[in-house]
Amino acid sequence: MAMDEVRPRSTWKILQSAIFYIDWWLILLLALLMGFSLVILNSAAESGGTVLRQAIRFAAAWGLFGLFLCLPAGKIRQITPVVYAFTLILLLLVLLMGSHAGGAQRWLNIGIARIQPSELAKLSVPMMVAWYLTRQARPPNLFTVLISLVIISVPAYMILDQPDLGTALLVTASGIIALFLAGLPWWLIGVGAVMAAIALPLFWMFGIKAYQRERVLTLFNPEADPFGAGYHIIQSQIAIGSGGVFGKGYGEGTQSQLSFLPESTTDFVFSVIAEELGLFGVSLLLLAYLLLILRGLYLSTRLNNRFARILVAAIFLSFFINIFVNIGMVSGFLPVVGLPLALISYGGSSVLSLMAGFAIAVNLIGGYKQSPKQEHFS
Repeated sequence: MAMDEVRPRSTWKILQSAIFYIDWWLILLLALLMGFSLVILNSAAESGGTVLRQAIRFAAAWGLFGLFLCLPAGKIRQITPVVYAFTLILLLLVLLMGSHAGGAQRWLNIGIARIQPSELAKLSVPMMVAWYLTRQARPPNLFTVLISLVIISVPAYMILDQPDLGTALLVTASGIIALFLAGLPWWLIGVGAVMAAIALPLFWMFGIKAYQRERVLTLFNPEADPFGAGYHIIQSQIAIGSGGVFGKGYGEGTQSQLSFLPESTTDFVFSVIAEELGLFGVSLLLLAYLLLILRGLYLSTRLNNRFARILVAAIFLSFFINIFVNIGMVSGFLPVVGLPLALISYGGSSVLSLMAGFAIAVNLIGGYKQSPKQEHFS
């Protein structure tokens, strides 16, 4: 009888040691965002097949999420250089033998599907920067900063050459965030800001394509070419502005339903939300985003491992930048750079890379979360 009473406790202890803590608030918020994506895509898409394909991709993303959760938290840092090297190999293959679409060469055809390796770089770059900078306990110095910038620049340049300016900027930002979180001295931040300001004219002249410069110029005066370069921004602003407080109603948006709004299921899906659900619907979406980001950042501060703290915070801050850039783009405050709205826009590679990042974050949170006793003495 005594043995029967002890067995459940020992089994529970085994489960506790084998299965780390999962923050269910993060899981709930991710599931809510995916559910909202299917609802809005059902309205914006021309056929139900789009929604079905996206649901399959979400299911695959949750499968990938579960797979990453099975990885011991301590192994994540160990495999980081391999993941980074694998990313570089894939990006090189894209440049050599990638598939073309819409004037860009961003995809690899693996037979059953096309993948976009640049999405993997959004995760592998901050991982590699965090890995390199946590090899020593002291904050970054000039040499380690330069090496970190090389780690960031190589994949970013390869992505820019595809060309994919939006993803290249996001990859760069994710790496810079990890560098900043590692304790970058303020004097180095100041020097970097000055050098970036000096290099900006050179980047404008030689770093981007002519059509990308045209997009930036169109931002300031889209009415100058209303049926050309300015068409996307103008139609998006009309959709957002016409939604009002409560929107025109689900499935009743004229800009999206009558095909005035381009890329209504991908880059400009936020405009569909604003037109059909209005300020009320947009506010609920932004609230869900905000809660997810704040929860992730809060949990990152409670980790007792430097690599885990940097990477988890970088994942959620990069997620914020993704959202900020997309909404700024479709609202006319930022240039159109072809960046989807995270977890809402139709697409597979973006969803898979985001869920892999969140799975790593949840894994590290569970593996390195401080106990109350540790928090008391730390």
